Amino acid sequence: MNSNNPVYTLSNECHDCYKCIRECPVKAIKIENGHASVIGERCIACGNCVKACPSNAKRVRTDVDKAKNLIRAQKEVYVSLAPSWKGVFDISEEKIVSVLKKLGFKGVSETALGAQEVSIKTAEMLNSAEKGLFISSACPVIVNFIRKYHPEYANCITPIGSPAMTHAKMLKDKFGENISIVFIGPCIGKKNESDEYKLFDVALTFEELKLWLHDEAIDISSTTTLPDSKFVPRAAYEGSLYPIDGGMNETIRKIGIKKEIQLMDIAGLLPFERALYKLKPDKMDKVIFVEALSCEGGCVAGPCISTDKSGISIISDVLSNVKEREIIPKVPETVVEMDVSPKKIVTTEHSIEDILKTLKKIGKHSVDDELNCGGCGYATCRDLAKALLDGDAETSMCVSYMRKIAMRKAAAMLRCMPSATVMVDSNMNILEANDAFMRMFTGDMYEVFKARPDGLAGAAIERIVDFADIFKTILKSGKDLHKERYPVKNRLYDISAFTIEENEIVGAVITDVTQSETNREKISQKAHEVISKNISIVQEIACLLGEHMVETETLLSSIANDFDDKDDEDTENNG
Repeated sequence: MNSNNPVYTLSNECHDCYKCIRECPVKAIKIENGHASVIGERCIACGNCVKACPSNAKRVRTDVDKAKNLIRAQKEVYVSLAPSWKGVFDISEEKIVSVLKKLGFKGVSETALGAQEVSIKTAEMLNSAEKGLFISSACPVIVNFIRKYHPEYANCITPIGSPAMTHAKMLKDKFGENISIVFIGPCIGKKNESDEYKLFDVALTFEELKLWLHDEAIDISSTTTLPDSKFVPRAAYEGSLYPIDGGMNETIRKIGIKKEIQLMDIAGLLPFERALYKLKPDKMDKVIFVEALSCEGGCVAGPCISTDKSGISIISDVLSNVKEREIIPKVPETVVEMDVSPKKIVTTEHSIEDILKTLKKIGKHSVDDELNCGGCGYATCRDLAKALLDGDAETSMCVSYMRKIAMRKAAAMLRCMPSATVMVDSNMNILEANDAFMRMFTGDMYEVFKARPDGLAGAAIERIVDFADIFKTILKSGKDLHKERYPVKNRLYDISAFTIEENEIVGAVITDVTQSETNREKISQKAHEVISKNISIVQEIACLLGEHMVETETLLSSIANDFDDKDDEDTENNG
């Protein structure tokens, strides 16, 4: 994570969906260990990845503390408030000024004042030109996009500071060079503009402003309107049209330009890039001005607009805030010169041999293997190969390749299992069956099915086994089932059937236990014979022991009797 960039990733929240890569027009994303990170030097802060991220892992750098520190330093801090504020906050001018002053700001001014100056200067520039392509400098994302990725058009950007930069200079001319300025709007790209040009101190989004108000427990609706709560130094007029697609061109028309000058407006980075394709500005024989905005729909559709209102409602609210003036000056009051030199991103050129070699690592051995499905986030398989060579991607990003690997592993496991294994779908057709299953149940047709590339796939399970009702039961109940010594004809099977995908796919592992049961019966019979014989021997031993006991008892009784008789005779003789 590098939170110094306007956009960064919380790695623990990133779940390798690659959606940020798909949405990033310049592929400023690196995948490492399954997690995406933003490549700061390549990023143009368009915010597409922030809007697209389903797990909220892409975050915008928060600069609220910087703004607070300016106020704590007891500086006079002014707000440059983007004209799209009216589409976000359903409150009056006096109320929004009061709310911002409650945060500690000295005054609040409309960025639209700077926009008016930019339009006047642009109209002056166009009217004095004979031919050529002119691209507006109002959108910092467009400016960085051209300078980094299409530097051949950098000299076509009007060398005029953006409305926010121009407005900052106006405020300093009015209130002094020592004041600090905080821009607030829907744009992430303004953070880059603030970091690079230093004309205003901090750029906040409407989202950040809302969080700041929440932390300070300021309720907008119940905030009391303060005295003298007006925009300074004055209210804006036609410049409030700028956040709407085509708004800048409308202000230029109000100022007045030559009829032969062509004004175009293009919103969206991809449409803008397509419009530049094969364009040769030096071959133009007329003046063309392009109002280019990175967000489709204009600034009112910015990544941090921070409202759930419909686009039409936002545009309507912004339009309702636009004021007309009868006379528009022909000469600008304030002009900021801007450096628009190229900042080309240097990329490594890879040989076709290296690309083809890398493609083989993701299972692309021929052109037919190159699906160009976009699942990895890149438009083509070759783009992914280049990213792999650059170290910005991982082979696991190729969904089709990983699926093949998984299928091969599963097939190898099935093939090597000694038990019969089969998978059946909800239509009772076989999806997969291993060799042991075919040997066990196809009989004389084994060689035929073995020769087929898909084996038993597609065959009806009912035509192969006599216990298809087990699969029906599990498909219906979703509960696993185990049958021990299940009799089928003259065989006995142990069947473990289970759910793979509830009500859709079931599987079974089957073992023929007929032989083992037969062996068990033979062993049992032998055991019974041995036991019977042993019992007989024991009985014989018992009988013999019994006979010996009787003989012994008789002998002892006889001896005892003899002793008794002798004693009687001796008594008589002595008497």
